[in-house]
Parts: sequence; structure tokens; C-alpha cells
Amino acid sequence: MKEFRQSLAKLGDVYVNDAFGTAHRAHSSMLGEGFEKRAAGLLLNKELKYFAQALDNPPRPFLAILGGAKVADKIQLISNLLDKVHEMVIGGGMAFTFLKVINNMKIGSSLFDEEGAKIVNDLVAKAKKNNVQLHLPVDFICADKFAEDAKTCEATVEEGIPDGYMGLDIGPKSRELFKEPVCRAKIIVWNGPPGVFEFANFANGTKAVMDAVVSATEGGTVSIIGGGDTASCCAKWGTESKVSHVSTGGGASLELLEGKTLPGVAALSNA
Repeated sequence: MKEFRQSLAKLGDVYVNDAFGTAHRAHSSMLGEGFEKRAAGLLLNKELKYFAQALDNPPRPFLAILGGAKVADKIQLISNLLDKVHEMVIGGGMAFTFLKVINNMKIGSSLFDEEGAKIVNDLVAKAKKNNVQLHLPVDFICADKFAEDAKTCEATVEEGIPDGYMGLDIGPKSRELFKEPVCRAKIIVWNGPPGVFEFANFANGTKAVMDAVVSATEGGTVSIIGGGDTASCCAKWGTESKVSHVSTGGGASLELLEGKTLPGVAALSNA
């Protein structure tokens, strides 16, 4: 490994890292060992500037929109952002874990995260302590199977999701509900879609949130799309140029938002 790193140092006089998407990995090519000057490239610099707007004294209201399947995968993200945001929208599969724990909602065969369920009450308590307003879906588009051609139905939190059905998208009331904090926000960080946008029948919720974020951006809100699936949403609907920033790093942006130091960034020299 040492010989490999030394061989890299023979390739030039200055090391420039422009790979934000792998900056969270402590690989030899990311650390620039053996170079006296280790600089950030234009893309890496742009990424760090946008995330600094959100993480270092952001304008308020600051809104986080979070999706994804498992609460356990996003514990650090949610916990760290609860120290910074004013409002938080929680959608995607992990919303069902929150709603089952908080409201004892019937969720049918929707995703449920046993490990994540153990810390939902702690996260809700932290939100209350920090005066963060949590927004959860109130209705859903459900399916009898995870497929494009699934039989669908609508359900509310009060009714619950029927046995044999799973929630795959937020419903029309939730779409309107989520627009409100988006319109209020001065800065938005979005990580994870609220529904299975890959299937047309379950893409309307994500599209509605995207439209609201684009509209807010036109009004001067700073909107940061946190890579991964959410960046794919922008590509799907051609909104890359209609939001402030689409990150090129899924894992890297997630670790930044979790409050972690990225090895590829820490390795850069001061001058």
C-alpha cells in the first residue's frame, strides 16, 4: 500500500481532488499522500460551499426533506439535522415506522424497521425539545404488490392500510401538506424521495414535492438535492437546472449531513 501511494506521488507536483462522490472513502487516491499541496477542484469546492450554507449558520426557516426505507440507516442524519433545521418532512418507507410507533397506525405490509422503531420516540422527543416541526404523511397510495401494474387504493393514517397492501407513495392531502413548509423555507436540503417514483402510479407524490421545490427556488430559496435517488428524480423530470444544486455524491453528501468529516476533504492542505 505504501509503495502504491508513493507511486501516485510521482505522477505530478500538485494533487487536486475533484471527486466529491468518493470523498467519504479513505482510499489512497483520495488522500494525496506525498504531495505538499493538496487542493480542491472546482466541483468539490462547489459541493462544499453549498453544504456549508446548510450546515454552518443557515438562513431560517431551514427545511429538511427526508425519504428512504429504513430509520436505522438515517438515525445519524435525522439526529444531526434536528440540531439545525426548523422543519422536517419525513416520507418514504421510513414514514411507516414513525407512524406505527407514534400513532399505532395499521400499515399493512408496508416497510417497517424493527431496529429503527426503537429510537423513533427519542427522535420525536429531540424534535420537540429543539422546537422542530415534524411533518409526516396523512394519506397514501397503496399497492397489493411492489410492481408497476399493482392494484392500487388510497388510505389515510386514521383508516390504516389494508392487510395485503403496502404504501408506495404519499396521497393528495400529504402532497398539499408538504408544500406548505417548502414554500416557507429559505433553504432546503432534500435527501430521499417520498415515494417509489420509478413506477408511474407511485411517482405523483415525489413529482409534487419536486414541483414545490422548483417553485420555491424560483422565489429565491436555496435548494440542495442530496445525490442518489433524489438526484435521479431531478434527471427524470429535467429539473437539474431548476434547483440550486444537485449533489454528485450520494454517500458523501449523506455523511456530510450526518456531521461527519470526509477523509478526502480532511486531507486537503490549508494553502
